[in-house]
Amino acid sequence: MIIDLVWLVPLIPLLGFIINGLGRNTFSKSLIGFIGSGVILISFLISVAIFFALNGNPVQSHEVFLFDWISAGQLHIPLSFLVDPLSSIMLLIITGVGFLIHIYSAGYMHDDDGFGKFFSYLNLFIFFMLLLVLGSNYIVMFIGWEGVGLCSYLLIGFWFTNASYAAAAKKAFVMNRIGDLGFLIAVFLIFTTFGSVEFAKVFPQAATFMPGHPTILLITLCLFIGACGKSAQLPLFTWLPDAMAGPTPVSALIHAATMVTAGIYMIARSNVLFDLAPVIQHLIAIVGLATAFLGALIALTQTDIKKVLAYSTVSQLGYMFLGLGVGAYDGAFFHVITHAFFKALLFLGAGSVIHAMHHEQDMRHMGGLRKKLPVTFITMLIGTLAIAGLPPFSGFFSKDEILAHVYEHDKVMWAIGAFTSFLTAFYMFRMLFLTFFGNYRGTHHAAEKIHESPKSMTIPLIVLAVLSAIGGMIGIPEVLGGHHWLSHWLSPVIMHHPEAGDHGTELMLMGITVAGVVVSIFIAYARYIKQNHVPVADEAKRPALATISYHKFYIDEIYDTVIRKPLDGLSTFFYKIVDTKIIDGIVNGLGWTTNEASKGLRLVQSGNVGFYIFMMVVGIISMLLYTYLSI
Repeated sequence: MIIDLVWLVPLIPLLGFIINGLGRNTFSKSLIGFIGSGVILISFLISVAIFFALNGNPVQSHEVFLFDWISAGQLHIPLSFLVDPLSSIMLLIITGVGFLIHIYSAGYMHDDDGFGKFFSYLNLFIFFMLLLVLGSNYIVMFIGWEGVGLCSYLLIGFWFTNASYAAAAKKAFVMNRIGDLGFLIAVFLIFTTFGSVEFAKVFPQAATFMPGHPTILLITLCLFIGACGKSAQLPLFTWLPDAMAGPTPVSALIHAATMVTAGIYMIARSNVLFDLAPVIQHLIAIVGLATAFLGALIALTQTDIKKVLAYSTVSQLGYMFLGLGVGAYDGAFFHVITHAFFKALLFLGAGSVIHAMHHEQDMRHMGGLRKKLPVTFITMLIGTLAIAGLPPFSGFFSKDEILAHVYEHDKVMWAIGAFTSFLTAFYMFRMLFLTFFGNYRGTHHAAEKIHESPKSMTIPLIVLAVLSAIGGMIGIPEVLGGHHWLSHWLSPVIMHHPEAGDHGTELMLMGITVAGVVVSIFIAYARYIKQNHVPVADEAKRPALATISYHKFYIDEIYDTVIRKPLDGLSTFFYKIVDTKIIDGIVNGLGWTTNEASKGLRLVQSGNVGFYIFMMVVGIISMLLYTYLSI
């Protein structure tokens, strides 16, 4: 049975990592690109076969046991994979979008000296991401979780000779470790509480607990902290925008389609636990909403095309957490799928623009590119329409589903979420207008060299544009004549489905959000096309609120002042006082005392035999005297 061969899906990319890693300096770039992309294609084809095999099987959950990995006392952890509706969809996203990004990378990174190393890192990342989603227990998931963190460090800091890029990689690594500690503590608590870390044993036992049980609250809180780090939620989100230092394909793969969605996947997988922790769910909704709103506010004023998309990713991840927080797990996962399509498309489209502009990323130096980059423009237009949430593009259906459930949960939250979607439409069309419309604002010399990207880069854009346009069809709601295939597909995994409002209310909400989005687009059109407004570089001419937004609300500076500098001062104190003065002082003092004492004692060793006999007599008399006195 094809499902039993699921172990090949992660193994083949691992082989690609080993082969390209060993042959990175000897293989041709064509061969490296063929191997690196080919192994992901094979994994994708196997994933497709597994999906269809699962679709035709009444038992939609299969645990594929490989071997006993860890066995110590009561702890038994097998290396086994769980194939079910949730993991099968993730396999398709990781390998399908991953394959397109590998193809794109062959063109984008062709002139880079580290071409072979780059492809080996990409293959290793895919391996760990597949391990994360296939693990049948929290330990295997955690190994994949840590692995993608390692690969993100390697890929973000790929051009490590640039000090700022290396610093961005370290920042991502450190901030992810904060969240990972929360995940690890949660795993310890799960084993202590349930005697196992296997999903099949933990979830049935958890279902017997009363909602709000303190242990469940603590476990889910720690899991949520882990998700905040990996999926860039407040307050652990600042690493993701800085991660744009990596090559553009890295941004598309790690920060759009896969790694940053790991937190959403983990919470959706653990939905049984989170349904028993309504307080934590409410916290998730609040954090998600705050992250979505803050990310959108910052994206409004950014001038680096990749930074706009980075903060857009932060905002969209906030939407997903908002959905999780109100119990709409299938809606949040639906947005994971559509976001993988349109955000990967937008990042790769931005990479195509940067490639054509000879690594220029400032939109103030772009403009008028739609005629010179027609394929890039059309595909990015589709991606922008999708993320803005206009029907019938994919983002409309997934975002509408989340907002509909939020409306039933809390009207104020819905209002903030809807307003955030209006901001999304504004800043995304701002990016599109500044980049592709108006007059070219760069140098005349650079304008002569602008040309469309090669087919290895444009074909993935076209495929992703098609998926961004039609991807929402898997979740058409009943009010629009659909049956929401995705919700039915995930029903064996996601037990709780919140009640949606009546069809009239849902149509009203759709109308409000679409109308708001259209108005936002017209405002952006009026400002950046009609008025031909270009963001100013001089901060003195920039409004105060725009300056605050441009500087990301000074959150990095606040962290630097409140956290980093006190820690640096504390470490300096321990180094100069505790370590150097006290610890080293004690050790060095003992050595000095021994040395000085030996200087005095060596004077006793005179070499005079008569003196030695005299000291022996003194010693004997002293012993006799001691013996007499002690009787």
